[in-house]
Amino acid sequence: MATYEVESIATVVGGHTRVQDDYQGGVESVIRINDAYPLETLQGIEEFSHLTVTWRFHLAQPEDVQLHARSPRGNPHWPATGTFVHRNHRRPNQLAISYPKLLSVKGRDLLVTDLDAVDGTPVVDLAPYFEQMGPQGAVRQPVWPGEMLATYWCDASKRP
Repeated sequence: MATYEVESIATVVGGHTRVQDDYQGGVESVIRINDAYPLETLQGIEEFSHLTVTWRFHLAQPEDVQLHARSPRGNPHWPATGTFVHRNHRRPNQLAISYPKLLSVKGRDLLVTDLDAVDGTPVVDLAPYFEQMGPQGAVRQPVWPGEMLATYWCDASKRP
């Protein structure tokens, strides 16, 4: 297998303070670009409403990886599915992709909302979201992701 070295380009500041499965919505955080990158690397980003952010589950451990089929969130009502059918830290490279809304830009700080990463998370890539590069045609999925994620983007301040 090929191995790649990837350095973080930014860090998440503020926002979520703990890992949680649901109630990710309505939380603002900052994506702070590392000083190593000139400010012009962000030129024009304020024209976009959303970002594509690739980040690392930095609080996960290598032993968290599970290379087998299992029921999502341990719920026996949902079918056992393989490692690459889950979107969590149990995958081999422990990476995630999120699409937060960009609220403002101030220097190296990108103020966003609805980023499901926690304070201190390393960001390994960042780009604007291009609508034309999203899914083409109808999206198909089984019923269980909708059931599992019914409260995922609910406002965190209204958590029961």
